[in-house]
Amino acid sequence: MPVPTNYAGPRENENKKKTTFSQTPVTSQAQSEATVSDILDKKGRTIFSVRSDATMSEAVDLLREKRIGALLVVSDNGELEGILSERDIVRKLSETPGKVLAQTVEALMTKTVQTAAPTEPLTSILKRMTEGRFRHMPVLLNGRLDGMITIGDVVNHRLRDLEYETVKLKQIIVG
Repeated sequence: MPVPTNYAGPRENENKKKTTFSQTPVTSQAQSEATVSDILDKKGRTIFSVRSDATMSEAVDLLREKRIGALLVVSDNGELEGILSERDIVRKLSETPGKVLAQTVEALMTKTVQTAAPTEPLTSILKRMTEGRFRHMPVLLNGRLDGMITIGDVVNHRLRDLEYETVKLKQIIVG
């Protein structure tokens, strides 16, 4: 049988044993775990806030205008005093129908606020938000407000990670 004229001999390293790697819990977590800072770096650190002596009418207008679900309540010097969420407003509406908009933010806000640090892992944040049944978390850096993340931000970040992992696994399988 004649040898094809376009025959090329084996390439360098072609005959070496090929090594494959599988994903294990250890190797799949080998890359650094995502943190709160990763989200803030992408979405920004803009904070929408209101003072505690503002009326609920002003707060509701700001929520509608910015298309957001919560406002941070801050003092004149920028210190976190609480958080006002749509959920806080709805609860008060059911208790005092027709009287909410004239009240102050201080009367409705949640005063005990869980916060996150920029270095905190997103898995920890997701667990805290799920267990505490809240959707917004202010981020503090050295005691000062650095941004706010939502459960939607955390879930979207995780979904992007999963999509990336899926693409990488498909590339490993296909070659």
